[in-house]
Order: sequence, then structure tokens, then C-alpha cells
Amino acid sequence: MLLIVLLAAWVIVRGIQYKSQLQRIQEAGVLTVVSRLGPNTFDMNGDRLDGFEYSLIRQFTDYLNVELKILSENDNAGTYRAIDTGIADLAAAGLTLFKNDRKAYYFSTPYFEVTTQLIYQGDKPASLLDYNGKRIQVIAGSAGERYLIQARQDMKDLTWEAISGNSVELFENLESGEADWALMDSIDYEANSVFFPEARVAFDLHDPTAVVWVSKNTGDSSLIEAVNAFFASEQQNGELKKLKERYFGAHHQLDFVGMNVINRHMQGRLPIYQKAFKAAAEETGLDWRLLAAIGYQESHWRSRAVSPTGVKGLMMLTLDTARDMGVKNRLNAEQSISGGAKYFVRMLKTIPERIQEPDRTWLALAAYNIGYGHLEDARKITQSTGRDPDSWLDVKDYLPLLEKPEIYKYTAHGKARGREPVVYVQNIRRYYDILKWNFPEPGEQLEVPDSLTELPEIKVTIPPTL
Repeated sequence: MLLIVLLAAWVIVRGIQYKSQLQRIQEAGVLTVVSRLGPNTFDMNGDRLDGFEYSLIRQFTDYLNVELKILSENDNAGTYRAIDTGIADLAAAGLTLFKNDRKAYYFSTPYFEVTTQLIYQGDKPASLLDYNGKRIQVIAGSAGERYLIQARQDMKDLTWEAISGNSVELFENLESGEADWALMDSIDYEANSVFFPEARVAFDLHDPTAVVWVSKNTGDSSLIEAVNAFFASEQQNGELKKLKERYFGAHHQLDFVGMNVINRHMQGRLPIYQKAFKAAAEETGLDWRLLAAIGYQESHWRSRAVSPTGVKGLMMLTLDTARDMGVKNRLNAEQSISGGAKYFVRMLKTIPERIQEPDRTWLALAAYNIGYGHLEDARKITQSTGRDPDSWLDVKDYLPLLEKPEIYKYTAHGKARGREPVVYVQNIRRYYDILKWNFPEPGEQLEVPDSLTELPEIKVTIPPTL
């Protein structure tokens, strides 16, 4: 009897003393996450960290009411190593799900899907069988390398170079001729191909694969269960969709000809007006590259452009807008750029103060194109359907309704070409990305550290949202 009592007491004490991984993290007040520096994970944007994975991680730490410590790794192999050694609690680095890893790791529910694509320059391969000694590069530990490992069972002479880095380095090595083929995730190609127009997709190597967050399988799944609950909440409240729109919404493809045209114009036309864009930016506090992106969308940087509707000049100002902005000669490039910048600032200031970036800029661009009154009509329609009038993701779905008589006859400002601002904003976002890539400002690019051991962590303390 005494033995039974002692055993029961031991079980009770053990139960009281045991704390799950999630409990320990919440009590410590810090979640340690490992990720990879890259355009789709996290990187420097001016003097702050940014990126899709980074923003999602921040929302998760807010969800847990803890602070964030983020570790930087170069490749997937290093990312898994940080999980294996216990340096990190969680990996959020665009990792793909592999069933044979289930014994070693816990995988979250998917929040994205990608395929691995073979990227080439020059002659298009029909299949991997066209290998014939081609120099292939792939990110170490990625889905692409795993595919090559499996393919080598049937292609004994297949070789490749696994690099520690990100997809941008693969593009650069293709461009320089250091590699003939590169294997990368479809989302990496989509996000960066516009900067490397000669890099093309040959084919997908497999069906879409789930992208997941990963933690070590220690027999305690409390943390990954919290991740799954968080993802379910983000899906339900629409936040995950908004994040995807924010970071990937502008990643439509410019065709090969279109990209070469803008490259030619950046070399031939932009230098003529770059000083004027910078002067207007300094006057208004805007990014000159955003103003240049607007100018490219409006006129392809042609100072004497004239439309059939009567708008003129590099920033394509109407006569009334030009007068309001103090522009005497719309065909004078400096005056046009200055007037366009001032008008865009007016649109930004007209947008309700509660609306935060980047929606504020995207809505202001739509107002620049279609007029603030028509934008307000679309926002009211958006709100009437239960969607968010402060979200560009929602408003852009309702702008095209301004073309329908059964809708616009009830609006304050009548009919408008509602599809135009949707394309307009999309294009400017892409042109802005291209200009930022080609004309980086100091502090915008962060060198990828050599290894986790040389730069063990990037310390980022984010206070929880109150």
C-alpha cells in the first residue's frame, strides 16, 4: 500500500514538474527561429528586417505573446542543423515537406506550395536526360538537391554543385556562365526572374510540394501544434492571404521583350531624368525610385508624351492637375516630375491616416491613376460587402465594378475604368522592384554571412503586441 502511495505521489510530482516546450518558451518570453537570408524569407529593407517569412514569424510571436530571436543560416542544411542541435526552436525558411523526415522532425500544416524547376539560358533542354555534362547548381539541402540525389540512381554520371547561398546567386551564376542549369523553387524563380530575363524555365521536376515550418521531434509536439493553430487562424481571418499579396502580388511575369525594353530604357532614358527624380524626391520625402516607377508606367520616361485624352508629359498630368501643382509647362521634364511628385504626396495625405503601409502607397497610386473620388467609391463598395476598405488586396477586387452600369449609377462619382488602376498599381510595384534592384540605396543589401558559426545569430528583439 505504501508503495502505491509513493508511486502515485511520484507521478503527481512529475506531472507538476513537467512543462511542455511551448510552456517553456512562453515562460522564457522568447522564441528562437532559424531562417535563411533571401528575398522570400528575410532580408534588410533599408535599416530594418523584412520579408514574407519574417513578417509571418513576427505575427506568430505576437500570437504567442513572446519576443523573437532570429538566427541566420545560408542554406537548408544549416537550417536543419540549427534545429538538430537545439540552437533554434523552430525553422521558418521556405522548407518543403519530405515524408521520410517525419521521424526526426515535426512539420506544420502547409501554408504554401512550390515545385522545383530547371532553369537554363541558351538552348532549352527537353528533360534531365539532356544533361550531357552540363554544369548544374543547386542550393545545398534543398528539394532540388534531393531530386538530383534520387535521379542519380538512374543517371550514374550525373553531377552537380551544391552551393551555400540563395536563389539570386544561382541566377547570377547562370548569367555569368559559371553554371549551365540551376534547380530552384518555383517561388524563387517567380520572385527574381524579372531581374534576369534570359533565365527561363525548362520544366517542373515534380508535382507541387508543401512548404512548412519545422521543429525537432522530441516527443513533445506542443510548439508545432501552436503553429498549426496559428496558421488556421491566419487562414480564417485572411491575414495569410494579405501577406502573400504584399510580398508576391507584384510577381507577374514581364516577358523577355518587355524586360529587355526596360533595361534599355534604364540605360538610355533614365540617366537623363534621374537627377530630376532625385530632386523631386528630396523635396517631397519620397523614394526617387518610386517616382521613377510611376514615370515609367505613365510615359516610359518620354518627356513629350501626349495621350488622346489630353494628358501630357513624363508624368502624364492633366491640365487641371498641372495648374494645381504649379506646373506651367507639362512637357518640361523637371516641372512634370516635380508636379507628379507633389500630386502623389497629396494622394498619400488624403488616404485616411489609420491605413498603414504598404496599403497606403498602393491605394494612393490607384488614386493617382483613377482619381481619389473613384477610389472612395470602390472602397465604399468594398466595405458594403463586408471586406476591408483599408486593404488594397480587397479594394482591387471591387475597382472593376466601377465599369458596370448597375453599380456605378449608385456611386457618388459615376463610371470609371476600374480595371486600369489594378494593372497600374501592379506594374508600378514591379517597376519599383526592378529599380530598387538596379539602384540599391545604402543599407538595403545585407551580405549573407559565411556560416552560423561565424555569425551565430542576428539579434532582433521584437516586443510583443500589446
